[in-house]
Amino acid sequence: MKRIGIIGGGAAGIAAAVAAARNDRQAKVFILEQKEKIGKKILATGNGRCNLTNRRIDGSVEELCYHGEDVRFAGKVLGQFGYEDTLKFFESIGLVTKMRGDYVYPRSDQAGTVLELLKLELKRLGVEIYCGMRVQSITQKKKEFSIKAKQCPAESKVSKKEQNMQIFKADGLILACGGQAASAFGSDGSGYHLAKTLGHHVTPVVPALVQLKVKNHPFAKASGVRAEARVTALIDGVPTASDTGELQITAYGISGIPVFQISRHIALGLYQKRRVEAALDLLPEYSREEILGLLMKLAENRTDLTVGECLAGIFNQKLVPRISELVGIRLQTKMSELDKRGYNRIADQCKRICLTIQDTNGFENAQVCAGGVRTDEVDPRTMESELVKGLYLVGELLDVDGICGGYNLQWAWATGCIAGKSAAVKQGNR
Repeated sequence: MKRIGIIGGGAAGIAAAVAAARNDRQAKVFILEQKEKIGKKILATGNGRCNLTNRRIDGSVEELCYHGEDVRFAGKVLGQFGYEDTLKFFESIGLVTKMRGDYVYPRSDQAGTVLELLKLELKRLGVEIYCGMRVQSITQKKKEFSIKAKQCPAESKVSKKEQNMQIFKADGLILACGGQAASAFGSDGSGYHLAKTLGHHVTPVVPALVQLKVKNHPFAKASGVRAEARVTALIDGVPTASDTGELQITAYGISGIPVFQISRHIALGLYQKRRVEAALDLLPEYSREEILGLLMKLAENRTDLTVGECLAGIFNQKLVPRISELVGIRLQTKMSELDKRGYNRIADQCKRICLTIQDTNGFENAQVCAGGVRTDEVDPRTMESELVKGLYLVGELLDVDGICGGYNLQWAWATGCIAGKSAAVKQGNR
C-alpha cells in the first residue's frame, strides 16, 4: 500500500490530503499536525468569515497580487489551479459560496463551516490525522521517507517523561508546515528547518500583512481614528509600493488594509537595515492644486475662520491638532492671516506626511510571511522538489506571498491540490 504523508494540517495540508486520497483511494494518506486540532488558522481568516479566493485570480495577475523572488512561479501554479478550480473544489465538498465584489466567502459567513466540511471530506476519504505531533527530523533512504515525531506536551498534556518518539513511513511526503506568522495557529518556522535539512535553501523570511510601528509617532494621540488614505512605502527615499484604503491609526503606529499591502516591502527594508518610511496622503482623492482650491473656498468670505475650524471641515477632529502641529501653524490662527506659503504648507502636509518606521508588529501579529523556500528548487507543475524526489513543498512555506483579499488562501488550495494529486499519481506509478 502506498503511503503519502503530509506535515501540517492547515489549509494547504488539508487540500493536499483531500487531493491525494481522491486520486488514489487505495493509498494510506496521513496528516501530522503539531497543534491539538487541524485547520486552526482557517478559522481566523477573513475575520472569521474565511475569504476563500478572489475572482481576479486567473494565473495572469501574479505581478499585481503576489510577491517573491520569482512571481512568474505563482503564475505558472495558478494557471493550473485558479479561481474556477477552487470554486469546483469547494462545491465538491458541499460548500455554498457567495460574492462580495471580487471576494468569495462561504454563504454562511463562517470559517467554521469551511473547516467542518473539509474535516468531513477527510473522514470520508479515510485520511488519518495525528494531532499534537511535532516532527523532529526527516530522512530518506531508498525512496522511503522516515519521519520522527514527538508528542507536543502543551497540546497533548503528556509529561516530558511520557513523551514517545514515533516513526512514520511515507513513499511521498508533502511539507505543508506553513511559515512563521501567527505561531498560535501552528506556524512557528519549523518547516523552514525541515526543508533545509533536506537540502533546500530559504530566502530571508519577514512578517507580511502586518501593522507597522512608528518612531516618534506624530499621530499617537489620534489612536483609534480611521481615515481614507494612500500609504506608500519608501525605502531609502524611493517609492516601492503603495495602496489606498482605510488607514487605522494606533497608539504605536499604523494599521489597516493599505498598510498590510505594503508591509512586506517595509519589513524587508528593515531586515536589510535600510532607511524605511511610510508616506501618508490623507486626501488621496484630491490633487495638491485641488486642496489649495478647497482651502480657499472654505475660507472665502469668512474672515473669522481659524485653521482649526477649516481643517475640522475636512478631517476627523482627533487629526486636526496633529496636522496643525506638523504644519507648524496654530489652530487659532485665522485663515485670512495666512499668506500663500501658509496655504501651501497645509496642502503639502495633507498630501505627504512621512513617518519613520522602526519595526513591524512582529510575526505573532502577521497574517503571512514574505520569503521562504526558493521556488527555483520546486517544479511548478507538480510542486515536487527539484532536489529530493518524492518530496513536495506547498503553501506559505514557499517564497510566495499574496496581498489581502483571498490570495493567500488561494495559494494554499492551489499548491495543496496540485501536490496531493501529483504525489498520488507519481507514487502510483512507482
